[in-house]
Amino acid sequence: MKRTDYLNWDEYFMAVALLSAQRSKDPSTQVGACVANAQNKIVGVGYNGFPRGCSDDELPWDRSGGFLDTKYPYVCHAELNAVLNAISTNLQGCRIYVGLFPCNECTKVIIQSGIREIIYLSDKYRDTDQVRASKIMLDKANIPYRQLKTRMDSLHLSFLLPEETGR
Repeated sequence: MKRTDYLNWDEYFMAVALLSAQRSKDPSTQVGACVANAQNKIVGVGYNGFPRGCSDDELPWDRSGGFLDTKYPYVCHAELNAVLNAISTNLQGCRIYVGLFPCNECTKVIIQSGIREIIYLSDKYRDTDQVRASKIMLDKANIPYRQLKTRMDSLHLSFLLPEETGR
């Protein structure tokens, strides 16, 4: 008899996004994104971090202070990286899974790339102008977005094989 507690596709792709977020060196916010196509194949992943070649030790991670003394002008968001890291330039009809609802700048990238649906976990910045602008653009572009409702609140990963744990 087959298992019944396996991940559905939405949970699987969101788990990949959350796992990707663990690569982020941002001390305050770790976000990951996963792009999946209509055949349920992963075509891109990303996490928030500085551009390639920019040292994580030389640019600031601060959230407050003068603009150039904060992370904001330098960090590439997870959604942007997932699109740029995609194995194809054609993302028409794909879905993007992301921990946080996309900001307005990432929303532009998502729309322009041809992604046709956004699935997110948290909308904690819903009252900001950036997220309001995102939703205005998505609504005008007829791109649906939905918060993932899942039957689980966590997923345990082990680097030990089942025979090593006695399971």
